[in-house]
Amino acid sequence: MPEPTSFPSRFTSRRGLLFGTAAVSAGALLTGCTSNESSDDEPAANDQPAAEDKPGKQVTIGFAGPQADHGWLNAINDNAKSRAKKYSDVTLEITEGSNDTAAQIGQIETLINKKVDVLVVLPADGKALTQVGLKAMRAGIPVVNLDRIFNTPQAYRCWIGGDNYGMGLSAGHYIGEQLKGKSGALVIELAGLDNLELTKQRSQGFDDALKNYPNVRKVARQAADFTVESGQAKMAQLLQAQPKFDALWNHDDDQGVGALRAIEQAGRDDFLMVGGAGALSAFQAIKQDNGVLKATVLYPPTMAASAIDLARALGQAKGVSGLAEYEIPASLTLYSAVVDKDNVDQYMSTGFK
Repeated sequence: MPEPTSFPSRFTSRRGLLFGTAAVSAGALLTGCTSNESSDDEPAANDQPAAEDKPGKQVTIGFAGPQADHGWLNAINDNAKSRAKKYSDVTLEITEGSNDTAAQIGQIETLINKKVDVLVVLPADGKALTQVGLKAMRAGIPVVNLDRIFNTPQAYRCWIGGDNYGMGLSAGHYIGEQLKGKSGALVIELAGLDNLELTKQRSQGFDDALKNYPNVRKVARQAADFTVESGQAKMAQLLQAQPKFDALWNHDDDQGVGALRAIEQAGRDDFLMVGGAGALSAFQAIKQDNGVLKATVLYPPTMAASAIDLARALGQAKGVSGLAEYEIPASLTLYSAVVDKDNVDQYMSTGFK
């Protein structure tokens, strides 16, 4: 998913899910924070209350994100808004998205001055907004840092985000398994912006996964820029340069729309394609199963809904059901699941437009 700001790899690697010595999946967290299975408060540890759907203390959450100039970013905003509406005890103060760092800093400062209970921030630039994160924390307002990470853990109480390296791993293993019985299998890659750390992490994960399949060799790579137009142009170049290959990994489903146009125009259907991020259009194509797109690897925008869950738990001084600790985790890295025809129905409602 295109997050045009890099962040330290220690938080985007598979080791990013660190809660002291304990690790838990995103699914466990969501179940714990929003479970409908019990009407009674279930303690996270001893008599510590755990966050749940049952109304509790009123919490005002300030939400600040970048301009929704991409389907994934728009889905981030939608997920945050819809999750907040789920709770009668949550008031969401949401800013107008901006990619201008000075404007976003001003918006966050306004939320600080309003004395919101908790802040959820997806920074346009993690490094540039670190100081305003610190300002909020020093003012006693806990910050849930969403995806693009601040430069220091002192600027947030909890970080939650995707796993770019894990995306590459999942894509590489899926393709490797599909081509396992084919001798001399050839793979190509349509990456995102090469000047972003996240693109490097995705490519590294992909390459590392393919090392497990000695019959598979990556023979070409082109970098696009997460747009439909660049996807179409760069895919056309790949198709012209590579008359024969067996699989393609495209980093982003939005640029994948353009890539699929180029593939259709070239009349090619002799390979399988795996996408990235989880767009609705990709899910629909996978379900129809009448083209080259057979799977996509998630970079789930549902992380914004989870961020609201975490912020609510912080505001109510509650922990997470299913964990022994009294507090919510310090960081949570989401798993990059592969969606194919076997499980696409499960994920269809999460697809972004």
